[in-house]
Amino acid sequence: MKNIFSTFLLVPVFCLFVAGFLLSVQTGAKADEMIGVKIMEKEVVGKFLADGKGITLYSFSKDTENVSNCIEGCAVNWPPFHVDPSAVTEGCESRDFASITRSDGRQQTTYKGMPLYYFKDDKYPGDTFGQGIGGVWSLVTP
Repeated sequence: MKNIFSTFLLVPVFCLFVAGFLLSVQTGAKADEMIGVKIMEKEVVGKFLADGKGITLYSFSKDTENVSNCIEGCAVNWPPFHVDPSAVTEGCESRDFASITRSDGRQQTTYKGMPLYYFKDDKYPGDTFGQGIGGVWSLVTP
């Protein structure tokens, strides 16, 4: 009888523990989603900007202030980065970020007036495979 009573007490305690764990994991994921841009650092390249998940952001030297010149086929390899303006910028000044409307009608985030991009071959946080490609793509430094 004592073992059955102990088992009945352990089940609710275990369920509360699991529920608490799942809630904390979900809350952590939501917090990461709220970070729009953060500063990353890599030994070889130094500090650079990345999205909230750690995926590297790039600039295109053929762009001009608040104008993206990477359109059509270029945008397939270098997708424009856009984040809700209310997203947190971790380690950055939020006033340095804005949104523009590209010639293709899509929204794109800018940093100090320069449009931000992803590189299609960067799959994991901290990947910097786009650095220096064609002499026109570079990591965005804070």
